[in-house]
This record gives sequence, C-alpha cells and structure tokens, in this order.
Amino acid sequence: MSATMKALAERRSPEREMIPRTLLWAMLALALSALVITSFAVLTDRPRVGQPAPGKVVAERLVILEGRSARAVTVYDAAGKLIADLDRGGFVTVVQNAIQRARTVARIQGNPPIRFVRYDNGRLVAEDPASGASIELYAFGKDNKAAIERLLDQP
Repeated sequence: MSATMKALAERRSPEREMIPRTLLWAMLALALSALVITSFAVLTDRPRVGQPAPGKVVAERLVILEGRSARAVTVYDAAGKLIADLDRGGFVTVVQNAIQRARTVARIQGNPPIRFVRYDNGRLVAEDPASGASIELYAFGKDNKAAIERLLDQP
C-alpha cells in the first residue's frame, strides 16, 4: 500500500477522533443543565435578579440622533436645535446604530427622540420610548459614558 493510501485510510479511521467523546458528553451536559435551570426559573416564576437597581432621575434629556454615515452622527434636542455635529461620533454613533436597529425590528417609522437619563446610583441609560429599547450606557466604560454625559450636560 502506498503512503498516500495509508494516510487516507488513517484519516477515515474511526479510531482517530477529532473531538474526544468525553468532551462531547460534557458539552451536552452543559447545554442540558442550562436548559433545565432556565426552565425551572420560568416555571417557578423566580424573580429576576440581574436587573439594575432602581434610582432617582438626576438628569434627563430628549435628543434626536441622526446618523449620516457609519461614523458620523448629528445630535439635536427635542425641538430640533443642533446640539452637536460629530464627524467621528464614536460611541454616540454606536448608540444611534443600536437604537436604529431596535426601531427597524419594531417597525418604527421616522426618527422620534430618545431619552438619555442619569440616575443617582450612577446608572446612565439611553431609552427609546418608541421601540421600548433601553441601553445601559455605564457598562461600556468611563470614556464612552463621558461622551454621552457631555451631550446630557450641554445647554
């Protein structure tokens, strides 16, 4: 038998496993455990504990985010007055894209205002009343949070 034929026979051999059988069983057990735990929580109406703590509103602002390109965004107040024209919007553009995606899924027409809200417990949230979307902005790091706070604090 030639070397090539021998190599092909070894490759097709059932003895040569790409993923060990015990690892496959462990992955199956993990998936089934997650399913059982989730089903138990739903069936017993277990309260959700991963939600952020409520707080008092310290500051809020209605804004309209208008995306101009993949990186540029224009920010207006609810009355249509220009707040910021960001050629490199950075995180503000990310928020605008996320809100736009939520609106597309919810089939929202137009570009109604969203709400930036700062709470007394440090939370910073972008809420879209039109689609029901809510983005916890404090979770994306201090630089990204500061970008949104600048918009919130501008006159």
